Amino acid sequence: MARAPFIGRLYWREYIALLFSLVFVFLEGFIRIITLGLPQPIIRFCYNRSRNAFNILSSSQGRQARSRQSSIVSAVANAPDFVDLCSLFGYYAEEHVVQTGDGYLLGLHRLGWRKGEEGLRVNAGDAGIRKPVIYMHHGLLMNSEVWVCLTEKKRCLPFMLVENGYDVWLGNNRGNKYSKKSTRASPTSNAFWDFSMDQFAFHDIPDSIDYILRTTSQPSLSYIGFSQGTAQAFATLSIHPTLNDKVDVFVALAPAMSPAGLHNGVVDALIKASPDVLFLAFGRRSILSSATMWQAILYPPIFVRLIDMSLSFLFNWTSKNISAHQKLAAYPHLYSFTSTKSVVHWFQIIRNRCFQMYDDDLQAPLSLGASERYYKVAKFPTRNIKTPIFLVFGGSDSLVDINVMLRELPKHTIVKEIPHFEHLDFLWAEHVETLVFPQVFNALEAYAARDHSKQRYLTHGILDHSIRSKHPAGSSADDLSSPLTADVSDGESRANRTASRSLNPCAELVHHTSLARLPDPQEPMTPTSPSPVPNTLIQKQVNGLREKARASSLGRIGKRRHERSGSTSSSRSTDSIATFGADGIRIGTGKATLGGISNNASLSSTDPSRSHSKREQ
Repeated sequence: MARAPFIGRLYWREYIALLFSLVFVFLEGFIRIITLGLPQPIIRFCYNRSRNAFNILSSSQGRQARSRQSSIVSAVANAPDFVDLCSLFGYYAEEHVVQTGDGYLLGLHRLGWRKGEEGLRVNAGDAGIRKPVIYMHHGLLMNSEVWVCLTEKKRCLPFMLVENGYDVWLGNNRGNKYSKKSTRASPTSNAFWDFSMDQFAFHDIPDSIDYILRTTSQPSLSYIGFSQGTAQAFATLSIHPTLNDKVDVFVALAPAMSPAGLHNGVVDALIKASPDVLFLAFGRRSILSSATMWQAILYPPIFVRLIDMSLSFLFNWTSKNISAHQKLAAYPHLYSFTSTKSVVHWFQIIRNRCFQMYDDDLQAPLSLGASERYYKVAKFPTRNIKTPIFLVFGGSDSLVDINVMLRELPKHTIVKEIPHFEHLDFLWAEHVETLVFPQVFNALEAYAARDHSKQRYLTHGILDHSIRSKHPAGSSADDLSSPLTADVSDGESRANRTASRSLNPCAELVHHTSLARLPDPQEPMTPTSPSPVPNTLIQKQVNGLREKARASSLGRIGKRRHERSGSTSSSRSTDSIATFGADGIRIGTGKATLGGISNNASLSSTDPSRSHSKREQ
C-alpha cells in the first residue's frame, strides 16, 4: 500500500521518537545558554559536587586504581594541544598551516624526528635525511589529537611510525580546533560553516597532500585514515585521478563509506527525516558545540560514563576493549567542531544507501513528480581509484558494512578483519599494537615509496578468512563478487584485458597465473614474486604454441610456393617475439623457450617495424 506524501515518510513510532529527540535537543540548548552566563565559581562548584558524588558512589578499588594511574592520565587529559601531548612522551612536533583553494587555513602537525634527532634536517633536500612520508587523518567531530592521546607510547601509532623511520604528518578538517579560520569568512558567520564532505574531498585533503609533498620534496606519500578520514580519502582519490600517483598506499582503519544505519530508533528517525529538521534543531553553524560545556562542569569519570552511554545508545558499542584509564585520558580530546551540514551529508548517505555528494536540491515533501527520473545526485566514483587500498575493519563495528563497501571499491582492495573490535578500538584499544599495527606496517612495507602505477600487484594481497570462505577454491578473478585481488596495470580496463587475451593466446596464461596461489592470511604482506605455474599447465600451453607456430610456418611455405608462379611476391620478417618478462616464455618462429614468468608480464602482437620488400621472380 502506498504511503501518504510527507506524513508517510515515517511510521508513527518514528514520529514519537523524533518528537522526544527534538525535545532533548532544545533542552540541551537551553541549558547551554544558561551555563554560558554562569560565572567561573559556579562552574567549579558544579564540578566539585559531581566529583564528590561520584567518589561516594564508586568502590574503594576503583578509587585506588585511579590514583595509581592518575599522573599520566591527568597529564594526557589536561594537555592543551597536540604539541604538548607529544612532548609528554619526548617527541618534538612541528606546526604548519596550509591554505586551501577556497581560503580556509588548515593546521598540520608533523612528527619527523626520533628522540635525539631533533637537530637533523629531515626531507629538506639533499642536505638532510630522507624518510618515507605518512599522512594521517582523523574522523568525524575529531582533530589530530585523537592519534596521540594515549597513556602508553607503544599503543600510539604515530610514535611507532616515527620510531620505524617515517616522516609522519597529521591533518585537520576545516572548522575544527586547529582549522577554525578562513580568509573569506568569520567563524561567527553561517558562510564559514557552509561545508560538507564535498569540500573535504575537493580542497582539504588534496591541498594538504600537495603542501606536504612540496615541503618534503617527495614525489608521493602513504595515507592512513580513521573513520571519516577514510571516507574523505575514498572521495578525493575518486575525483582526482592525478592524486592517485601521489599516494603509494591507502590504509583505511575502521573504514566508513555507506553505513547501513544506526542502532537507535530515535537517531534512525532523524536520519530518515528531512535535513531541514536537523538544521532547525542544531542550527547552520557548528554541531554539538555544547559538548565542551558538559566537559567543563562534569567530573571526568562522570563525563566518561556519559560518553559511553551515548555510544551504546547510538551505535550499540560496549567500549570494553578500551581501559577506564585510557577513556579518562582520551575522551577529553574526543570532540572537536564541525559543521551541521557535514553531519547532514552523512544522514543523506545513510538514508539513500549511496556514497554520494551533498544533495543541495532537496525535493519538496508534497512533490508529485517522479524526481528520480530527472535528477540524480552525483556519486563519488570510487571504483576509479588506482591507489592500492588496504582495509582493516572491526567485526563488532556497527558502522561498517564491508560487503556493501567492497562492491563500490576497485578489485585490488585488500581486506583484514579484527573480529571483536569496535569503531574507536582502532585508536585506543588495549591490544591495538599487536592486532592492528602489524597490518599497517605490512601494508606500508609492501607499497610505501613504490611506483604502484607501473606494478602489477597480483599476489601481494592478504585474503581474509571470513571473506575467502565465501568463494570456492578455483574461482577466477571475474567470478569473485568481492574486490579482493585483481590484476590492475596502468588503468587497464576489463575490456582491454579480454581483447588482449583474444588476440594473443598466451594472455590467458598470465591471467590464470595471477590467481594460481593466494597468500596465507597470516603471512606478512611483503612484495612477492608471482606464484609458480604448474608444469603441466605450462607444458600444455607450450605444446599448443608449438603446434600453432608449426601450422603457421607450413602455411607460409605453401604461400611462397603459390607466389612463385606470379610476377611478384612479398615477404615479411618473422623475427618478432612475444615475451613474458626478461626470462619468460618467448614465442618466435616455430619455437618456444621456457623461463621464469615475470611480474611485469607484457604481451606484444606483431612487430610494428615490419619491412616490406619486393622480390624478383
